[in-house]
Amino acid sequence: MIAKNTLFATILRENGSSVTASRKAVFTALEVGEPLGMNELVQRCPGIDRASVYRSVALFEELGIVRRLYSGWKYKIELSDRFGNHHHHATCSSCGRVVPLEEDSELEESLRRIAERHAFTITGHEIELTGICEECKKRIA
Repeated sequence: MIAKNTLFATILRENGSSVTASRKAVFTALEVGEPLGMNELVQRCPGIDRASVYRSVALFEELGIVRRLYSGWKYKIELSDRFGNHHHHATCSSCGRVVPLEEDSELEESLRRIAERHAFTITGHEIELTGICEECKKRIA
């Protein structure tokens, strides 16, 4: 498997973009694995101005390097499935915590069958569960 950094650089170069220090810093911050809000991402990129972080994220979205995970009108950013295993998410509607849910072969097969019944070819999908995390349930109780 190709290294994440190599894949990142290849995607940028194939699309006429350079690997700049600010783009590399944003990519490295996202490699942590957990989805980050834009403020969190800016904080994890010390020395990179906010505008450069936003521009990098916009470019990364355009090139399929990252994806947005929406929770209401807010969103978090994470690396796309090209840089890791396909997965889904559960988002706590109380605290905003996002929990990755590993791919489930039964779920994936069900989605394939549903699409097939409708003569639809799946090229990608995202499933987002919304609820209350264990910590918030304890706080509420």
